[in-house]
Amino acid sequence: MKKLSIIIPVYNEEKTILKVINEVKKSNSLGLSKEIIVVDDFSTDKTRAVLKNLKYKSIEIFLHDKNLGKGSAIRTGLKNCSGDIILIQDADLEYSPSEYPKLLKPILEGKAKVVYGSRLEEIKRNFSKMYKLHYFGNIFLTSATNFLYNADITDMETGYKVFRKDAIKGINLKATRFDFEPEITAKILKKGIKIYEVPISFHGRHFNEGKKISWRDGIKAMFYLLKYRLLD
Repeated sequence: MKKLSIIIPVYNEEKTILKVINEVKKSNSLGLSKEIIVVDDFSTDKTRAVLKNLKYKSIEIFLHDKNLGKGSAIRTGLKNCSGDIILIQDADLEYSPSEYPKLLKPILEGKAKVVYGSRLEEIKRNFSKMYKLHYFGNIFLTSATNFLYNADITDMETGYKVFRKDAIKGINLKATRFDFEPEITAKILKKGIKIYEVPISFHGRHFNEGKKISWRDGIKAMFYLLKYRLLD
């Protein structure tokens, strides 16, 4: 049986981490066995206490000794996962594990090696789900991605990214923070791999609820898109 590795990077998500893990455990993985890897990026709230009290044997937990960023947490997960398919799951419940069948089906049917969950249709129906600056910033960055890498995607910055392990084998990832999204996208496209998108639901948070990405990360994302067009 094929295995699905679910990597959950987490930083200061004491209110949602247990619910996310429970939803991931209950999610429909279309017959794939699950490997759940939680990487705590040196949380300063009660997240670590929650994780240390978990009794689940099917979960591997890695604790960073200092805050290194989301990209570093994902890279820790990638180094320690053994699944044939890898899925990134944010710990803040903006993305629902109930979407897994939709995300996994194109890979299991042999239609895709990489699947992104696109929030575009959902946000168009309800703009209140995302800050307008984030929405238009994402549109700009996605358009830049399509132009620079001759791609045709609608949501480069989505947190739901799923990969066949062989699709990202050999990719040298250097991202430490939110630059993971542009870097992995750029390097997948440079390998000549088409990104398959499926529409997903999305429940955006506000900054007072713990949202962390800012306009500065958007500027950095553009820099990395340009950088990886020219360099590895």
